[in-house]
Amino acid sequence: MSSATERMFQYPAPRVQDNELFSQFKYTRLKGFDYSNGDGTISRRDPSRPIRVNGKYHIWYTRRHTKVPPIGWDRAREATEVVPSTDWDLCDIWHATSEDGVIWEEQGVAVSRPEKPSPGWRSVCTPDILVWKGKYYLYYQAFDEPSGLRGDLCPVSVSYADSPSGPWKHGGDAVIPFGKNGEWDQNATHDPHPIVFRGKIYIYYKAAYNKWPEKRDKYAVAHGLVMADDPLGPFEKHPLNPVLNSGHETTYFPFKEGVAALAVKDGNERDTMQYSKDGVNFQIASCLSLTPTAAAPYVPDAFTNTKDGRGFTWGLCHFVNAGTPRKSYSIMARFDCDLSRDYDEPAFKKTGVWHRPEFYFEQGMNTLREHPEGR
Repeated sequence: MSSATERMFQYPAPRVQDNELFSQFKYTRLKGFDYSNGDGTISRRDPSRPIRVNGKYHIWYTRRHTKVPPIGWDRAREATEVVPSTDWDLCDIWHATSEDGVIWEEQGVAVSRPEKPSPGWRSVCTPDILVWKGKYYLYYQAFDEPSGLRGDLCPVSVSYADSPSGPWKHGGDAVIPFGKNGEWDQNATHDPHPIVFRGKIYIYYKAAYNKWPEKRDKYAVAHGLVMADDPLGPFEKHPLNPVLNSGHETTYFPFKEGVAALAVKDGNERDTMQYSKDGVNFQIASCLSLTPTAAAPYVPDAFTNTKDGRGFTWGLCHFVNAGTPRKSYSIMARFDCDLSRDYDEPAFKKTGVWHRPEFYFEQGMNTLREHPEGR
């Protein structure tokens, strides 16, 4: 057989329509969130995975409410205590609940910025949740300076609570160690994403190496893995890091006896679903389109130490370009799909999804003359 034909039988199914790790994605606007008429002063992004407790879904997310919109990564030196550099600057972590995953009610701040000079005094953002032995743990990025001054210099902190409603207690800082100077994850351990696998706490995280202000368009992104027996650490890095060579935000979930991962935006293997039996050595399982950014799926068995992961059918994500270049903000949204072993909807398995010509013409030549971040 040719290499391409032989490779076809290495995927979970020879036909993509039969591949449980292939799906189209459908999107729904969320209700219950106000964005100040799109003036750029309110932003919500980076939702955690929803968890269901006592009949309600709970999420945590990055919320920015500033007097003015962000002024831009490249103007970080002009940022002040009221003027943000980026959309994730001067943020707090908020909590919201829902009965159906579409209509949400904000419950208020879960983790706020501590007093200076404590880690996170500038911004706390990009949270994700772990449920472990009846307690709840939030892992999040804790900035000590405006993003953009020295790349995205940022460690990970953790807080914990007995209830999804809090109160949240500070549990530690820099729980994922920085790499040494010159290593791929020096000065940045972003997007902490915990699951329970093989009896341990696995946290996947992102780092952008070669990402400095003067090389903004030349950086590369990869994902690493740390493991621990206790949610507060110490966490040990896997010796094969980075374990995934592509993807921006982190999205991992138990699937069958192993772990599946969604890689979006960055890298040669962007817009793929990947699978690993050991949670470390990943292979492409399918190629995808219109993938959700910062996907946070509802995965009921994410923390059950399952050896038979079932997948998911919906989750939350964000869109970072909801505003205009001078009124930049993000919105959260819902996506639905069929990445579940217990659900079968042929419409999600279609390989031909047709868009109107306007969808393509929006990507005209004029976009080449705009700043990469729209500012």
